[in-house]
This record gives sequence, structure tokens and C-alpha cells, in this order.
Amino acid sequence: MDNIQQDFTIKDLENISGIKAHTIRIWEKRYNLLEPKRTDTNIRYYSHENLQKILNVVLLSKNGYKISRIAKMSEEEMLMQSRQVAFGSNTNDDVINIFKLAMFQFDKVLFDKTYKNLLLKKQFQEIVKDVFIPFLNHIGLLWQTDTILPAHEHFVSNLIAQKIHANIELIAPIVNDSSKTYVLFLPENEIHELGLLYLNYELLLKGNKTIYLGQNLPLDNLKCFFDYKEDLCFITSLTVQPYKAKIKDYFNQVENLLESSKHEFIAIGRKTSLLKAKDYKSNISFYHSIADILKVI
Repeated sequence: MDNIQQDFTIKDLENISGIKAHTIRIWEKRYNLLEPKRTDTNIRYYSHENLQKILNVVLLSKNGYKISRIAKMSEEEMLMQSRQVAFGSNTNDDVINIFKLAMFQFDKVLFDKTYKNLLLKKQFQEIVKDVFIPFLNHIGLLWQTDTILPAHEHFVSNLIAQKIHANIELIAPIVNDSSKTYVLFLPENEIHELGLLYLNYELLLKGNKTIYLGQNLPLDNLKCFFDYKEDLCFITSLTVQPYKAKIKDYFNQVENLLESSKHEFIAIGRKTSLLKAKDYKSNISFYHSIADILKVI
């Protein structure tokens, strides 16, 4: 799909806003908050503007505004009040809804202002843990169910990636006594990079030496590192690739690559549930999430 999504079902609105479809219909009938259109087969559908409005309504209602009062607001007043609430919000759920709004509106200014306000209250690591990770988990579910377009996910993912890169640049180059070097990469055709990028930040913050290779790396490219004298730990993240039918073959190649070496190989992501470390002779281990691996590194 090349065009920005403009039409949403009431189930889409429920999934995105967190408000039950039954409640949305009540707001629609009792307060005329939304004006859905109907298909030729009489199925309700909602515009992009309706989606933005319901997110603003949710934000205001969770911050002390009664629905009856919200319903009387003009579009301009509702937007203004929502912005005021957004920039003063203290709850993680509210901030996540604001980021959703910024995503659907492709509004970088709203995203950046909200992020800067968060920095006044939280450390960067807290923002990642309390806001970015829950937000991205929810966005992932919306993407999997075709509720949002790749354009939405790419827009907001790139904004978050910019924040991680900026914080990496702030880390003083202090290396600990470990001789281990971490080599981080994503498999071919894998583009979901944020988790790996944040892991790189955490490793650097702890004084580790890293080589960050990023997206879409052919496995045989790792051979060039085997002349290194240091111990290596290769880390990859599996969100989409390799496909289920090819994942065991991929790790057979990993095992062949590691043969006769002491280097480690760590894979992260939900696809690792398809594999067991005990099935491999080499030093290969699997972790479900970034949080899991941070407990042991």
C-alpha cells in the first residue's frame, strides 16, 4: 500500500486508542463526537481525522475533562487543550497516546516536544524502559494486524533511532578491562533495528567495545572478523528474518562459521523460541528480549 491509510474500522479505533468499541459508539450516538461514513454494504468506517479526534478525546478524558464538556469543544479548542495536556503529562500511558497521535499525524514537532518534556522528568534509560518499549510493542501489534501502515512505523521508528544515536554520541569513550568485543548486526532482509541499536547503547554505556554493523548483513561477512585476537561475541536480533522454514538452516550455517573458534553467538527475539541452545555444539545462546540479555551482560 503506497498511500497513507485514511479509513479505519471501529475495531481499528479500539485497538489504537484502547477504548472499547461499545464506548466509542456511545460517545458517537450520545455526544456526536464522531461522524463515521458507511460503505455500500452499510459498514461503518472512520476517517483519519476521526482517529486523531478519538486520540485527543481519550487524552483529555483521562486528564479530568468530562465527555460532555469535550463534546462541546470546537476542533481548534480540542486540539489546543490536547496540546496543553500533552506537554504537561506525567503518566506513561498518556505519553504513549501522544506518540501515537504524533505518528498518525506524521508530526515530528509534537514527538520532539513530548520527548524533551520527558527528559525533564526521566533519564534516557527510563524513557526507553517506561515509554519507548511499551509504545513500540503496541505499534508492532498494530503493524502485524494491518491497523497501521509501514509508513507510520518507519516514521516513528526513525525518530526514536535518532534519539538513541544522539545518546550514543554523548557516551564518553571509556573501555573496561574486558578483552571481549561485541559485533552487532541484523540478518539479511531484517530491518527492525531499534532493539539492537539500544543494546549497542547499553553495551557502550558499560564500557564495552562494540562494532555496530546494522541492518541486512550476509552471514558470511562475519568471516572477516575471525582474524581478530580478541574474543568476539556476535549478537543479532530476529524479528522477521530468517523465516520459520529457514531458521534452522541459518543456525547450522552459524555453527559451521563458529567451528574451531571460541567466539560466542547470541540471538535475540521471539523467533528464538523456535530453537534450543542444547541442539548446537558451538557457543550459541538465545534470549527472548533485550531486557533478558541485559540481565547477564
